Amino acid sequence: MSELETRELEYFIAVADELHFGRAADRLSIAQPALSKAIRRIETRLGVPLFVRSSRRVELTPAGAALQEHGRHALNAVSAAVRNARRAGVAQDHLRLVLKPGGDAGLLSGILGEYAHQPDARRVDILFSGPADRADFLRDGRADVGLLYAPFDDLVGLAHEPLIVEDRVVIVPSGHRLAGRAEVRMSDLEGETLPRWKGVPGGDGTGPEVADVVQLLHMIALGRMIGVLPRSLVSPPPDGLVCVPVTDAPLSRLVLAWNERDRRPLVASFVTAALAHRDRVDALVAPVPSQSSRRACGRSSA
Repeated sequence: MSELETRELEYFIAVADELHFGRAADRLSIAQPALSKAIRRIETRLGVPLFVRSSRRVELTPAGAALQEHGRHALNAVSAAVRNARRAGVAQDHLRLVLKPGGDAGLLSGILGEYAHQPDARRVDILFSGPADRADFLRDGRADVGLLYAPFDDLVGLAHEPLIVEDRVVIVPSGHRLAGRAEVRMSDLEGETLPRWKGVPGGDGTGPEVADVVQLLHMIALGRMIGVLPRSLVSPPPDGLVCVPVTDAPLSRLVLAWNERDRRPLVASFVTAALAHRDRVDALVAPVPSQSSRRACGRSSA
């Protein structure tokens, strides 16, 4: 028998994420010896080692890395199937919207107001997530619609509509060498410390890990790093910080997204309201702010 049970996959993913049997056991609320035995049984059944263990550390083998990637998708698919089955059997009286804190470019209040006038409007529950998993909320059914940033969020499997297109700015302390510039290029940031985003693999960051914009701005204020963000996320910047346009950084698009297979009327009604509000405020394209307004970090489409 080569198949793995869902619980065994959960055990493996916990160890693969933590790379520490003790922390994984705590996360799963089971005893560490039982978890170690379960992992050995999985390796025996598959016929390949999944971890390299030493007295100092635990590392994934290539086989383990492959199982981590595909096993996570499998668990998400099972969770989505359960949620969708329950959702299909019960009339949903609310709509769930996921976004990152502050990640609405000032549009959410107006969108909610527009949606409230729809004849089939439901209660809207707001869910906040970290930098890496908002798209997963939509794929596995934890949320119905979401505000995501392209090209940074993975939009595979999601339908989406743009709400605003804006430039990106570098955030620096007021005494930083770039603080007095009218604009910069990405090459001007060479040698600077950039953040590593929690849960987001890859990237060019070499600085401390941050989980959200609030943490990032705090670290910038301490002089530990700088950051490049969509303009609306730092409008206006906190005291002591300055934002400078990065002329050759990829544009950022705030999009309203939902599962491409989701054709329920409650989702379609919310999308209609969001697009009506977008068109009303003409938020899709706005003028580039002048140098005199640069420090206020107003919205831009550069």
